[in-house]
Amino acid sequence: MPEFAPLKNDLILRAARGEKVERPPVWVMRQAGRYLPQYHVVKAGNDFFACCRNPELASAITIQPIDHYDGYLDAAIIFSDILVIPQAMGMKVDILDKIGPHFPDPLREPSELETKLTKEVDVLKELDWAFKSITETRLKLNGRVPLLGFCGGPWTLMVYMIEGGGTKLFRYAKTWLYAHPEASHELLLRITDVAVEFLAQQVVAGAQMLQVFESWAGELGPNEFKEFSLPYLRIISSRFRKRLLELGITEHIPLTIFAKGAWYALDWLADSGYDVVSLDWLFDPKEAIKITNGRVVLQGNLDPGTIYGSKEVITKKTEEMITDFGGGKQGYIVNLGHGTQPFFDPENLGWFLKEVHRVGSA
Repeated sequence: MPEFAPLKNDLILRAARGEKVERPPVWVMRQAGRYLPQYHVVKAGNDFFACCRNPELASAITIQPIDHYDGYLDAAIIFSDILVIPQAMGMKVDILDKIGPHFPDPLREPSELETKLTKEVDVLKELDWAFKSITETRLKLNGRVPLLGFCGGPWTLMVYMIEGGGTKLFRYAKTWLYAHPEASHELLLRITDVAVEFLAQQVVAGAQMLQVFESWAGELGPNEFKEFSLPYLRIISSRFRKRLLELGITEHIPLTIFAKGAWYALDWLADSGYDVVSLDWLFDPKEAIKITNGRVVLQGNLDPGTIYGSKEVITKKTEEMITDFGGGKQGYIVNLGHGTQPFFDPENLGWFLKEVHRVGSA
């Protein structure tokens, strides 16, 4: 591993370990991106994935919000995308303007597991650019805040690989679950294997905390979640720890799970090997605290739409949230309930961050 500068702000790492802290740390999902004018300047005419694969551009975009909200964000998260795992597995993925992810040749039949996917994925080779981006960003941060890495959850990636992009019906993915369950499990396990190695190698490259985004969790009923998502999330957490030891890393790297919409799964997730469970805005913080009962640190969960409100509304909702999570001095990381949106007013998001500091420090 390269020599990195010592951390000047380790608040989020201490909070993720369950330690008492002076105030709750704060970062926001998708904090590096389209809502900041300077993002569009750096991105210029570059394709989205071209930016991800260019360590210079990716690191610049990652650090933009750290500079813009100087002193108010407690972590940077690498500028990348959850769909890099399908790419590493041999699938072509494009990001279409105003449409989103697009797979020109998605998986539609179980037989295509053998024809469209790479059997043995060389993660270090296929995602070399991702690790270089992390290392360069960590060096440029110079210890200002920790750097977070991430990957997509297996069920979520399976949806994209089969549907070919975003969907409201989940027609093809659900066909696989109910008509081809064995093939579904095979695909999920293959994605999981790549995810474990990808996460571990991000740590080698310099990531100090990681999050797994199971963004489509809420499209599964409780029984289906227990069959097609939870087992693989548990495999990731357990194998990730073992893989780090194999790589000579004994430091405990905090691991977060974000299973959006899976309100019924909170109790299971609290026992799934993760340090932090991130909540979307549909959760009642007080109930979440009761259910988890100190087993994990909680993260979240302001409705991103709040940022479209007035400063008075943002203040009110921020105060309510931090109060409902117990004040934030232990067992809590402030975040939005999902990611930032392109239409955010950067000043309003900045107001939210300032109010977190004010309320959380009281």
